[in-house]
Amino acid sequence: MKFTKMQGLGNDYVYVNCFEETVEAPGPAAQKLSDRHFGIGSDGLILICPSRLADCRMEMYNADGSRGAMCGNGIRCVAKYAYEAGIVKGADMAIETDSGIRHVRCRPENGRVRLVEVDMGVPAVGEREAFVWEGKELFFTPVDMGNPHAVFFDGGAGLPEVSCFGPAVEKSPRFPEGVNVEAVRVEDEKTLSMRVWERGSGETMACGTGACASFAAARIQGLAGEAGTVRLLGGDLEIGWPGPGRPLVMTGPAVEVFRGEIVL
Repeated sequence: MKFTKMQGLGNDYVYVNCFEETVEAPGPAAQKLSDRHFGIGSDGLILICPSRLADCRMEMYNADGSRGAMCGNGIRCVAKYAYEAGIVKGADMAIETDSGIRHVRCRPENGRVRLVEVDMGVPAVGEREAFVWEGKELFFTPVDMGNPHAVFFDGGAGLPEVSCFGPAVEKSPRFPEGVNVEAVRVEDEKTLSMRVWERGSGETMACGTGACASFAAARIQGLAGEAGTVRLLGGDLEIGWPGPGRPLVMTGPAVEVFRGEIVL
């Protein structure tokens, strides 16, 4: 099977062009391919498939083989691949996901895409809730970006490392299908710093939907303006959101790492 390894801010996936290839069991394949010692090494597997509703369809599988509904860093790389491989002829495209159709704009330079802008849809931001971890009461804001997020802000009291409390939140009965967990520090009204524990993959270098969820939660709570930067371990994402009821736009890089062939 031919594949392409790509990453957005270090959030890396194995991509397969299913216009040409067939992956019979994508869940187990994701587990094997994602293994960083015995496989290619990645945060999961993303299939680029034909669609009856859009220019192409993105199927995402986490490193543990579970199906994911949406991936912000992943969809940017899908757009880059679709543009450069000629699957889509123009820089503007519609990509079908399990969370609906997302409209994407590539920014090519000399035929290569380095930045991609994504309409991420309208965030659904809930009321702040408490979560008790090791006797400590931590507060989070639930946000739906087509996939679920629990956004924890460092209020100055010192938030534990997300790798410590993230697994407990992900597996909590409050989230029967799991949840992505973000630990966020507000630098100023235009800058957030974020680390993420992704359901099914653990701590990753970046999470596009998590950055969007964090910015939306910060904006609702008066901690951020209409546009700003979310800083992640792997780099920065630019986010713009006019406010409730309006779509949120994310802009960030998409990078090809290497191509190859592997026997499943």
